[in-house]
Amino acid sequence: MKTNGKSQIARALVLVAISSCTGYACAQTAASAPDEASAQEGAPAQSGRSDSALVRDVRRAFTRTTGLNFANVHVTAHEGVVSLTGSVPHQSQIARAGDAARSVRGVTSVSNHLTVRTARGSGP
Repeated sequence: MKTNGKSQIARALVLVAISSCTGYACAQTAASAPDEASAQEGAPAQSGRSDSALVRDVRRAFTRTTGLNFANVHVTAHEGVVSLTGSVPHQSQIARAGDAARSVRGVTSVSNHLTVRTARGSGP
């Protein structure tokens, strides 16, 4: 059977799409199932991610969040629960920081205790 170039390209694209979807599904299945080794090392079974990895990724999410000054924000994590303490310059940044933390894979909840920094030296 003779085929033209367009049908060969189309067939190749379909094969690539099928193989990449299959690989993605397999990767998701393997990543979402907690393995015994990580559970034995004290990693949370729910998220499968270590506390230090969650803290690192939350801070990275902060860097990608427009309009968020997180210089005085402290991040801790314990078994998927992220705690935010410290202060930000504006009220709106409290919600931005919480939303950014919630967006991180493996974070099960966020305890947001951020406050607004008051201006110092603004007296009469």
